[in-house]
Amino acid sequence: MNRRKFLLRTSVTLAASSLGAAESARLTDCHVYLGSHPFRRLDGEDSAAFAENLRQRGVTEAWVGAFEGLLRRDVTDVNRLTAERCKSDAIFRPCGAVNLTLPAWQDDVKRCAEDHGMRVIRLHPNYHGHTLEASAFRELLALATKHHLLVQVVTQMEDERTQNPQVRVPPVDLKPLPDLMKEMPDARVMILNANASMVLLHLQECPNTTLDFAMIEGVGGVENLLKIWPLERLVFGSFAPVFYWESARLKVQESALDPAQTASIHWGNASALLG
Repeated sequence: MNRRKFLLRTSVTLAASSLGAAESARLTDCHVYLGSHPFRRLDGEDSAAFAENLRQRGVTEAWVGAFEGLLRRDVTDVNRLTAERCKSDAIFRPCGAVNLTLPAWQDDVKRCAEDHGMRVIRLHPNYHGHTLEASAFRELLALATKHHLLVQVVTQMEDERTQNPQVRVPPVDLKPLPDLMKEMPDARVMILNANASMVLLHLQECPNTTLDFAMIEGVGGVENLLKIWPLERLVFGSFAPVFYWESARLKVQESALDPAQTASIHWGNASALLG
């Protein structure tokens, strides 16, 4: 081998190695929040500090919802605020809030897509007082599909036993979702904060649906989840700052996953969802 061929082959090998290292370092957290939590003070109130904390932990992209989207009625302002917060740091991807019980919620969906350039909207049906059987939810899925939006459905924000006794919110009933998703194969839904029983009871036969593992508990939780749930439909979700971010990392580390599986969960599946 002459010197020119040796240098060329070496440079190609180094480039491939660098690309592989860059890909293995990617980490998309599909489930975080910024803003003021209605019942407690959390780190997400300081966007800059929160972004730095995520970056130090290896996160390269964080999908951000707003705590204010839980209870505030002015959703338009909530989404404007979310978009502004996310402009402060490239690590953030804004997720719009939509409340299907408010008048003209369709305009909020349109603004999320067209005015703020959002690719994801995040729903809290239990806090907003509607079910997945509501005709508005079916309409929302059709409208989100039209605007190429991924719909996140948050099943619960915390265990009912730890909630403020004056504001008790039961988990979202996921039972209607499988039939609905079979009827609407082009819709894309991500379920956040589902526990293992919800997966077993309602989601195993649910197509076009992705899951995060923030509330999947137990040793080897991710590894065990993959016995009943497809790898290509599982994403990294920490539920920070409500949960300690390190809890999500440990759920992956303590599971017996090969590098390809880890990469899929860390960023590959999330990237594929947004094209």
